[in-house]
Amino acid sequence: MDDTPGVIAVSCFDRVRQAIAAETLQRLVADGRVHPSRIEEVVSQVTRDVNERIAKDGQAAVLETNLRGLHPKVIETMGKLTFRTSYGQNVLKHSIEVAFLCQMIADELGLDGTLARRAGFLHDIGKAMDHEMEGGHPAIGVEFLRKYGEKSEAVLNAVGGHHGDIPATTPYTPIVTAADAISGARPGARRESMELYVKRLQQLEGIARKHRFVDEAYAIQAGREVRVVVDAKKADDAYAFQIAQEIAKEVEKEMTFPGEIKVTVLREVRAEATAR
Repeated sequence: MDDTPGVIAVSCFDRVRQAIAAETLQRLVADGRVHPSRIEEVVSQVTRDVNERIAKDGQAAVLETNLRGLHPKVIETMGKLTFRTSYGQNVLKHSIEVAFLCQMIADELGLDGTLARRAGFLHDIGKAMDHEMEGGHPAIGVEFLRKYGEKSEAVLNAVGGHHGDIPATTPYTPIVTAADAISGARPGARRESMELYVKRLQQLEGIARKHRFVDEAYAIQAGREVRVVVDAKKADDAYAFQIAQEIAKEVEKEMTFPGEIKVTVLREVRAEATAR
């Protein structure tokens, strides 16, 4: 608890435990009975509910991706990723998305789409337990999958090598790497930290404001568009078009961003008269 009235922040290295704590607090506050025995009762109830959700989400993800032969522990662990996010992107949904992207790429290349889908689905499984074990999530994922019966060396190499930690021995590893990047980089998929987000918007507006005859610049749509207002008395229509092109080129040169940024220059002429 901090100094903000009516706000309790719950933080934990284990996202499942964090979810249990947050739900427990919400139920206790709603119920109004807060004492040791009631807290223990609600924690037990919420823990059961969360474990049921983990199992349900894991099974649903496996059904959606139409994968067979996965150990129940692997399915359960994938379900835990429903509580894990990466820059705001839900890791379980990301894994499903990567699975289908891998299949599409493999099919286009004449490779085994089912095998690619399996590798893509499992590529981030190590993130469900990287707080419990030493090492990065690719290595943790490989060790875990070996333990629970994953036989495909192509899948294991893709899981361990999708961040370049080990050399790729099959074409499925670069396929997973590409699909992972596509899923994470698409507009709206991931959220930056607030500090980086604000800095990027300020940089975008600053690039626009340093041009001649610019009165104001506003970054909108989470930085995917910048609207530039120019002085209509000093800038003509041709200059408005020219400055839009110049700003776009400077943004491409000076900034790194996913997707695209639209530059809109506004030159507004107002005529006013007063009737008495």
